[in-house]
Amino acid sequence: MPRFSVIVPAYRVQPYLHACLDSVLNQSFKDYEIIVVDDGSPDACGSIADEYAARDPRVGVVHLPRNSGLGPARNAGMARATGDYLLFLDGDDTFAPEALQTVADRLEATGGPDVLVYDYARTYWSGESVRNIFARCLDESGPASFRLTDRPGLLKVLMVVWNKAYRRAFIEKEGFTFPTGYYEDTPWTYPVLMAAGSIAVLDAVCVAYRQRRRGNILSTTTRRHFDVFDQYDRVFAFIDARPELDLWRPVMFRRMLDHFSTLYTSHGRLPRGTRAQFFRRARAHCRRYRAPGAAVPRRARLRHALFRLGAHRTYRALWAAQRLYCGTRGAVAAVRRAARGAALQLHYRLQLCLPVRPDEAVFAAYWNRGYTCSPAALEATARALVPGLRTSWICRPEDAHTVPGATRVLHPGTAAYWTALARSGYLVNNVNFDRRLVKRRGQVLLQTHHGTPLKTMGTDLVHRPAAAGSMDFAQLLRNADKWDFSLSANQHSTLVWERTYPAGYTTLEYGSPRNDVFHRARPEETARLRERLGVPEGGTALLYAPTHRDYRREGHHLLELEQFVRVLGPRFVVLARSHYLDTASRTTAGRVPHPQIIDVSDHPSVEELCLASDALITDYSSLMFDYVNLDRPVVLHLEDRQAYEAARGTYFDLESFPPGAVSRSQEELHEIFATDHWRGPRSAQRRAAFRARFCPYDDGHAAERVVRRVFLGESPGAALPASAAGLRPSGAPRQVTVREYTSG
Repeated sequence: MPRFSVIVPAYRVQPYLHACLDSVLNQSFKDYEIIVVDDGSPDACGSIADEYAARDPRVGVVHLPRNSGLGPARNAGMARATGDYLLFLDGDDTFAPEALQTVADRLEATGGPDVLVYDYARTYWSGESVRNIFARCLDESGPASFRLTDRPGLLKVLMVVWNKAYRRAFIEKEGFTFPTGYYEDTPWTYPVLMAAGSIAVLDAVCVAYRQRRRGNILSTTTRRHFDVFDQYDRVFAFIDARPELDLWRPVMFRRMLDHFSTLYTSHGRLPRGTRAQFFRRARAHCRRYRAPGAAVPRRARLRHALFRLGAHRTYRALWAAQRLYCGTRGAVAAVRRAARGAALQLHYRLQLCLPVRPDEAVFAAYWNRGYTCSPAALEATARALVPGLRTSWICRPEDAHTVPGATRVLHPGTAAYWTALARSGYLVNNVNFDRRLVKRRGQVLLQTHHGTPLKTMGTDLVHRPAAAGSMDFAQLLRNADKWDFSLSANQHSTLVWERTYPAGYTTLEYGSPRNDVFHRARPEETARLRERLGVPEGGTALLYAPTHRDYRREGHHLLELEQFVRVLGPRFVVLARSHYLDTASRTTAGRVPHPQIIDVSDHPSVEELCLASDALITDYSSLMFDYVNLDRPVVLHLEDRQAYEAARGTYFDLESFPPGAVSRSQEELHEIFATDHWRGPRSAQRRAAFRARFCPYDDGHAAERVVRRVFLGESPGAALPASAAGLRPSGAPRQVTVREYTSG
């Protein structure tokens, strides 16, 4: 007997059925059966299901003689099911990777409840994935299992059949089946949850709920939407048959009215000329099942009252007035935004007429995110070394807490922001400032970049449209024309920057300021970082930091972290760090919290994460060029190398000159750690060669060299003191000869 029976009804879903079935068959958890129900589909659904059944004995197929609808199709699947638990998956949806293992683990942890409710995410044709807005209702804190009366807020989660696992013995004992017609989920999910002796929740996205542009049954215009009345008749009949459930009558009454209101106001569902009849049916149901007592939100009270009174014309007039108000409000807001923007630009133009302030400097990083990277290292050093310098940092309001107290915080799009851009003597960023920035005589703009370039950059992206997207190359060159200095960490970077950003700036090949901290941090500081992050004493912390994929829009994670930590054993902890462009699909998104996986995507300083870790696992991220300064192991996981090379391209063959061990699949990665190759002598040799080539100037004093050259005007050949005021370097600067190049 399998653990799970996955029932997949299929009708007119031939473009999606392969992905649906593959998402089940590719699960690491294998104890299941799949029952595909061909609901008389006129397309190739039946033959596709037969092909899968011929290849895999776990796939069974039921062919119905005619289309009967989702309810009867699911009933046919249940009749064939032999698993301990029933799971339903629509033929156009998919399971998330590791979903079945996650469900199985949670069922075991909660003692085998009658029903397990898990989360889902809506996925769109664009690749966008949006998690259920009521995910908070699936919080796993509290008792492992409960009755619906203990957590009635669970009813806020979408009432569908496919976001739950059902104990088959419970379903058969209670005699639950699906009715015919639209909205067949309603008389299934409400009674099942009310009758369940034990319910558990799983705070993890297990289903990708495809939002089809066309073809979704519930978005069609048809009188079959009137089936909703029969479905609520069945819900209240279930309550009538069980007096102990009478306490749910007011709740069901309120939810019924909310459902009617949604249907009535949904565009394109009710055929033209049927809304009055729908309203009359709704009024009849209100009178039949009215049960005061459930709290009704203030904004819904008027709608419910109008349904009860049958005031169709009033309801329709108020609905039209609301739509008009919303549209007008949007237009007014747009006008206000435009007026504010024009006023700010006028303010900026006036500020441009005033003198530049040579004792002010403004810094920013990563499109106005927090205090980080080389600009942060330069800000701290400039504040310590340059007499009378006043510094400001541009960031979003939510990142203001990362900025030191001695530094002024500026928020983008404010009058103070535009004043600083117009009048500060120094402008420092690791990306470009606002394209409307007017570079003035007397201003100095330093472009630090953000890492050594492995992937194709700048004008080299002209012939790589998948990576370039909508990049405006003419604007890119206009931005580069504003640079006075371009900071380079090594000769490789110099050659790339000068070719891909051709302009008349001076290249400072001085090293990477953001790496200074790696040469200055003390052991006790590192120990405090590990403790703050939750790394157990004596554990081995692996920083997993993949880069962004230009060729991917959907959130897809090449490395299955739960499987990885199971192989590693209890001594290891993974610090999972998503790229800042991938926050919506971070490496731990939708997954159950795991004691060996710590999500550090929101940590403000990647440098601190490097210091706290014992090794780095990455792919094409520039972080590898920084991390080798710590002389700790680096492992490259290059499972999608061909796709990445085709879409983005790299400047050298990373497999031929890596900073450590290289894996091309999850299995190879497991082997690298199982055999200790990740920290073996061959890995150390590769790391040393990589560091010698790409980190010749990184000695803990790169920021000081840059500040003395740019802010203090000292010549590049001037000797640096072993210690500067306010700074406590770990040692004297290495005797390296820095280079400058003037382009143009």
